[in-house]
Amino acid sequence: MTQITLPRPDDWHLHLRDGAMLQGVLPETTRHFARAIIMPNLVPPVMTGAQAAAYRERILAALPEGAQFDPLMTLYLTEDTDPADVAAAHASGLVKAVKLYPAGATTNSNSGVRDFDKVRGVLEKMAEIGLPLCVHGEVTTASVDIFDREAVFIETVLDPIRRATPGLRVVMEHITTRDGVEYARSQGDDLGATITTHHLIINRNHILVGGIKPHYYCLPVAKREEHRLALREAATSGEARFFLGTDSAPHADHLKENACGCAGCFTATNTMQLLAHVFEEEGKLDNLAAFASQNGPRFYRLPVNAEQMTLVKTDEPALWPEKIITGAGPVTVFNPGFPVHWHVKN
Repeated sequence: MTQITLPRPDDWHLHLRDGAMLQGVLPETTRHFARAIIMPNLVPPVMTGAQAAAYRERILAALPEGAQFDPLMTLYLTEDTDPADVAAAHASGLVKAVKLYPAGATTNSNSGVRDFDKVRGVLEKMAEIGLPLCVHGEVTTASVDIFDREAVFIETVLDPIRRATPGLRVVMEHITTRDGVEYARSQGDDLGATITTHHLIINRNHILVGGIKPHYYCLPVAKREEHRLALREAATSGEARFFLGTDSAPHADHLKENACGCAGCFTATNTMQLLAHVFEEEGKLDNLAAFASQNGPRFYRLPVNAEQMTLVKTDEPALWPEKIITGAGPVTVFNPGFPVHWHVKN
């Protein structure tokens, strides 16, 4: 195949930041994606319906002229979150999910949850109204190796929460392990799992071999090759429970390239070309539409986009900028380390 047409894709896990960074990176998403679940881990976090409404207005104000893009807002779950505010924000149509960060797990997560008993009332209300919980699935216990944090989270946090809250709809975000794939497959249709572009391409060797590569460092961190292969098999399978969430996370270069570099890969610019390359390698190009365009809307109970996108494969490699220049500083675009011959035609 040298051409594929699919419904315009959506991104079910996206960081846009705020201010000058938002203005600089938003066009990279709106060029290809119709909608995105917007992460709420700003400083301060987006914790209430009023804050989510204000953030959405800032996003809309930053849209490039003529762009058609719908930011789907989320709330940052804290131990003080008001179930009534969550329910009202959902009922208004504004909020599509609530985000659970274990405290200290990743960028701007210090306001996250430490005592899960303190959020039980919110989770029960969410189960009642059908509002999904998006989960950053890692424990932060110091004694747990960073490469084991996802597997331990599934066993000690996620599964107990789901057993204690029947009917709670959950998205396991950016799964990185075979354990995550297997757990997702063992559950019913009230659980979905997003997979990022970069976790389909890099393993932990890419970060560490030949010198530290800060622009490959992300959280959850890339794992062994066996886990990358499990993710590729799941993403390309066409199964309804797996869908695209890029976790595209912009950081200015000076915050990535230092002694305590920020975690995140910026893939908004080239995700669709990279996915076409990966799915073609796996012999599953026909399943790209399910992963990027169909499975996510169905889980979130939204219509699949009517507008279409066409990708074309040519002899000439695709080109994209090495960096996106923003008012907050340059942001390095994810480099897969190999030529990609797929181009977005429209």
